[in-house]
Amino acid sequence: MKIKKGDTVQVLAGNDKGKTGEVLEVIPKQDKIIAKGINVRKKHVKPRKQGDEGGIISIECAIPSAKVNVVCPKCNKPTRIGYQIEENKKVRVCKKCGAKLK
Repeated sequence: MKIKKGDTVQVLAGNDKGKTGEVLEVIPKQDKIIAKGINVRKKHVKPRKQGDEGGIISIECAIPSAKVNVVCPKCNKPTRIGYQIEENKKVRVCKKCGAKLK
């Protein structure tokens, strides 16, 4: 996958179209990601121990990685990712401006 944990991504399709958020988790087997503030759902939680509180909490659910693009830190635009080889290392590069991504 070209998307890594810690990247800023923008949603291209769906109910959250246009929203941006930081990637919290990458699930390569399912080709999905979990991003902060994107695809938020409500979950009803029962108290498990005495003293715990039950209630309704908000959690971020997985979204297909094909529905998001990485936002370039230099040009601040959603972009595709390319690769360059520098000093025997593969470096991710912005396709629009050519800036290196971390």
